[in-house]
Amino acid sequence: MCGIVGYIGKRDVAPLLLEGLQRLEYRGYDSAGIVVTTPSSGRLRMVKAKGRVRDLEAKVPARFKGTTGIAHTRWATHGAPSDVNAHPHMSADNKVAVVHNGIIDNASDLRRKLEADGVEFLSETDTEVLTHLIARAQAPKLEDKVRETLRLVEGTYGIAVMHADFPDRIVVARNGSPVVLGIGEKEMFVASDIAALVAHTRQIVTLDDGEMATLKADDFRTYTTEGTRTTAEPTTVEWEAASYDMGGHDTYMHKEIHEQADAVDRVLRGRIDDRFSTVHLGGLNLDAREARRIRRVKILGCGTSYHAGMIGAQMIEELARIPADAEPASEFRYRNAVVDPDTLYVAVSQSGETYDVLAAVQELKRKGARVLGVVNVVGSAIAREADGGIYVHAGPEVCVVSTKCFTNTTVAFALLALHLGRTRDLSVRDGKRIIEGLRKLPAQIAEIMEHEEDVKKLALQFAEARSMLFVGRVRGYPVAREASLKLKEVSYIHAEAYPASELKHGPLALIEPALPTVAIVPDDDLLEKNRAAMEEIKARSGRILAVAHQPQEKADETIVVPKNEDELDPILMGIPLQLLAYHTALALGRDIDKPRNLAKSVTVE
Repeated sequence: MCGIVGYIGKRDVAPLLLEGLQRLEYRGYDSAGIVVTTPSSGRLRMVKAKGRVRDLEAKVPARFKGTTGIAHTRWATHGAPSDVNAHPHMSADNKVAVVHNGIIDNASDLRRKLEADGVEFLSETDTEVLTHLIARAQAPKLEDKVRETLRLVEGTYGIAVMHADFPDRIVVARNGSPVVLGIGEKEMFVASDIAALVAHTRQIVTLDDGEMATLKADDFRTYTTEGTRTTAEPTTVEWEAASYDMGGHDTYMHKEIHEQADAVDRVLRGRIDDRFSTVHLGGLNLDAREARRIRRVKILGCGTSYHAGMIGAQMIEELARIPADAEPASEFRYRNAVVDPDTLYVAVSQSGETYDVLAAVQELKRKGARVLGVVNVVGSAIAREADGGIYVHAGPEVCVVSTKCFTNTTVAFALLALHLGRTRDLSVRDGKRIIEGLRKLPAQIAEIMEHEEDVKKLALQFAEARSMLFVGRVRGYPVAREASLKLKEVSYIHAEAYPASELKHGPLALIEPALPTVAIVPDDDLLEKNRAAMEEIKARSGRILAVAHQPQEKADETIVVPKNEDELDPILMGIPLQLLAYHTALALGRDIDKPRNLAKSVTVE
């Protein structure tokens, strides 16, 4: 959460930083700020504003010149959104400026000690502690001042620091929150996400935890927080600046929903092996002998990634016949779980930086577990920490709520399930069947998109609901969970998801005409069971929208979805419900790409 962008070079820095903040606004959008300087001035100039980046831009004066600067867009943790709590934070002598992502766990203790020494705080943030500590550090070099400060700090951080006495450099550091360097021609960039960099350079260096860097206009160097030099080789990112444009759509969410056919084609491309009815997943670093020794699969994710993991666990059990389950990473890391050497752990994160998932990976690695990553961002922290994994190749996803990355992640799990199944007991015939189903997915997604207007009309009917119930059984339940989350995130309508089999155990008490139910009804061996659940709802005057492969007599309305293989049906059944959430939010006038209280990459607890 929160976005950092910085630049040092010869160009006018303020427009560059504001452009970078616009590209990072999905990471935080309750306040923003900017600090600039020039090598000759020795003076830091700052502007901050509560609200969106456009509010900051309106406050930046016409003559706000500089060639070095740092900027930040905030998602509040300590202190309510305000001009004062916005980053950057400056020291009392106006010499030190800091932007920070993460949380300083011992900020209260450090703050009390500084106040006892006469320091006056202007904000409620934990970040201001860093600013004063760096300003008071006795070390002669800026790098040493930052290092001295970080020794006192407990918690997570991605920081960028400027000092009026060292106008030729920006010092950055990372521990648990992403920091990416962009290498230009006699200019350097820094950001918390490559989205802010790709318009200017595709050569990047991603810092590891415990690593720092000094950026000058014509050079950079990396080193540990202990001072040991490290070797950083730039890599080329595959995404281009055009990938972050809306492409003629009104919102990023709408664009990204419509990109799913092409995105699924990308995740499949080059991975299908027709000769052996399996798939190539070289990044797993898992040979057939090791795969056969796996006795259990545990999938860890948060939010949408957790729901994708639920679908993945079902596919692994069905196709590979390996016991599998999914669990929220935020729960797993705190319950002192038993780590089994015969269990394969799979960490799922769109950004590859989700803090709870990353912390779970690090704990599992400490205990000797084998961990795979399923992530979208190449070179992200989880991708580097894991023993191997699968990139989902969804492309940049800017809207805070995930759509195409969720779908691509479920397809990636289908590939993993097929791979594990074919190393064990899945037949050639079934392997071919699943491959044929996977190849149908892009065209079937495109077919679903052709009926968007029908879904839009349904959304107008449900926009007045105060609450909605989503139900599904076995394969349909994770779809119900994800659809419920999407509606909550983007429309702010309260929604609950339950297994359809649990209706009689409590939720039936809620059924009334004012509470619509969305029923996930795949045409599989549980079809009649699902129809019986709809009977129970109708008997209590409940209103039903079914998502099914054929019109449902007991439903008031049915969204008909193309039929694929039973195991792959959940991948398709959630897509029209993304459109339902989108058009419901649109009808209610919600800020679709930036829902209240949420940020894209959750890099704090």
